[in-house]
This record gives sequence, C-alpha cells and structure tokens, in this order.
Amino acid sequence: MIRVRGCSGFDELEACVRLQIETWGYDEADVIPRRAFLVAQKIGGQVIGAFDSAISEGKGGSKAEGTESLVGFALSLPGVKTGNGEPKAYLHSHMLAVKEPYRNEGLGAQLKREQRREALSRGIRIMEWTFDPLEIKNAFLNIHRLGATVSSYREDFYGLSSSRLQGGLPTDRLLAEWQLDSPRVGGILDGHPAVNQIIEERILVPASIYAWKASTENRERALAVQLQNRQKFQQAFLRGLVVLDFSLDADGNGVFELGAPTRPELD
Repeated sequence: MIRVRGCSGFDELEACVRLQIETWGYDEADVIPRRAFLVAQKIGGQVIGAFDSAISEGKGGSKAEGTESLVGFALSLPGVKTGNGEPKAYLHSHMLAVKEPYRNEGLGAQLKREQRREALSRGIRIMEWTFDPLEIKNAFLNIHRLGATVSSYREDFYGLSSSRLQGGLPTDRLLAEWQLDSPRVGGILDGHPAVNQIIEERILVPASIYAWKASTENRERALAVQLQNRQKFQQAFLRGLVVLDFSLDADGNGVFELGAPTRPELD
C-alpha cells in the first residue's frame, strides 16, 4: 500500500537525496544535499514523500519488513511574487521523482495533489515549476492531468547539467503555472476537462525524442527539435498565446495545444 505524507527525520530526507541521484544520475556538483531538503521544510516549503508500507529502507540502504520505504518524493521551495498589488506567497515545486518500478501508476499525480492540498491548507493559491519541453510524459501530467498552463519559456535555464536525462542538450524549460483553487484546475482534477478552449497553434514533440537524446549518433536530431520548438514557443508567447492542453496522437507524439487565455486560466 502506498501512503503519501510529509517526510520526517534525517533518514527519510536522506532517502530523497538517494532517489534524486538514482533518477537523474547527477554528479556531486548538481545534487541537492539533505540539509537543503531540511531547510526547505523549515522555511515553508514542502518535502512530501510516497511510501510503500511493505518494506522500509534505513541507513546504508538496508531493508526491513513491516514498515515503510520511500518510493517517490516532491520538493518545493517558498517564494514571493511582487508587482500588481500586494506581494503573494507561492511555492516553486523544484523536484519530483518516483522509483522506476512505481512509475506510470499515477504516483506523480498523487504527489502533486498532496502538494496542492497542503498548500491550500496554508492559504497558498499558486504553485509553479519548470519542466523540459521535450519530456512528453511530464508535459501530459503537468498540463492535461493537473491543469497547469504555460506562458513562459526559459532558455538553458540551469546551464550545463550532469543529468543523463538531459542528453547533453541545453536545459531549456517551460514554466508551469498552477492556479491551485481556480475552477479550471478543480474541474480537471475532478475529471471534467476544460471546455470552450479554442486552439490556435500546436507544437509537436516526436515520440522518438527519448531515443535521439540517448544516442550520440542522433543527438543532433534532438537538438534540432529543441531549437525549432524553442522558436515556436517564444513566438507564440509573444503573441499572447498560452499552453492550454497537451495530447498524444496515434503515433505517440506529444502535442502542445496553445490558445488565448480565458478568464478561468487567470483566476
């Protein structure tokens, strides 16, 4: 049985650090240490874990029956938005990871839902995070299943990354904007997709992008897609368009769907 709750104690935070390395393959320069997870908790951020109650993982990776083992986590940091009136507190969801055997079972969505519940319990209405525009599964979760919108593109946001998932490409990122208590987000989370959305542009990510990024022979093809889509996103955002949805076509290609924002996206 999987239980989602706030992480507690040094061992659980250390398990988050290990899962971070396991997921992205970071070297020492890119790894977020345990103390940073601890500080995030203390200053109003979140370290939320998903735990399998069948096994536990203690110091040195040892396992024991009958308790809990961390199989996923979400880390967020507190922030403040200024301008346009009073400053507003928000959360920046910096990292989400799930162990390989537990992926594609909705655990990422469970972690995001718990982030939303906990944030709203403190009166925080906004959450943001960045994600790779070439990661089809992440985009589907962030936009289609959670109801986040996107209106900002960040070129090479993190600079050079040691993550094996990046494939040596620039760390371009889209900024997901999640209005936690908006009618649009609430409806999507309840299984009622947004209606009356007029799609004016579509931006495609080929399903083969993962294989291209992982292959030194085909990496230039992945880079070409990244650069072409970068230009398309930037031009669309300059025209005032917003990413409203994300779909998969019959061949498994990812499709960003952009249109003019309507009132519920702004609330």
